[in-house]
Amino acid sequence: MSAYIRQYSLDEIPQLFNVLKGNMNLIGPSPLLLDYLPLYNEWQKKRHNVKPGITGWAQVNGRNAITWRQKFNFDIWHVENLSFLIDIKILVFPLKKAIMKDGVNSQADLNMPTFMVTDNE
Repeated sequence: MSAYIRQYSLDEIPQLFNVLKGNMNLIGPSPLLLDYLPLYNEWQKKRHNVKPGITGWAQVNGRNAITWRQKFNFDIWHVENLSFLIDIKILVFPLKKAIMKDGVNSQADLNMPTFMVTDNE
């Protein structure tokens, strides 16, 4: 049952309460573990210039099937290029991605590997 819930991104529904409380946006970089904060370099910290979101540019461009480097590239690109048109694309793409299961890691472990310290890429 939990694999089904994760496979169709239903586990993200409770995050809507955080949006309603004002702690999150609908669109923005997905929140990462607090344990990762001391590991970020200055470039990677840019993703925190906006509130975290339920969905974001990295999610619609690969979700958990992309590398950490790609994830940061997408997140920071979005932070540096905020626009209403991009946000509309981000809202529409997840529906298509979720239905087609595109960009979802099909391995038994559906989570991203643990983030490790990396050089600015």
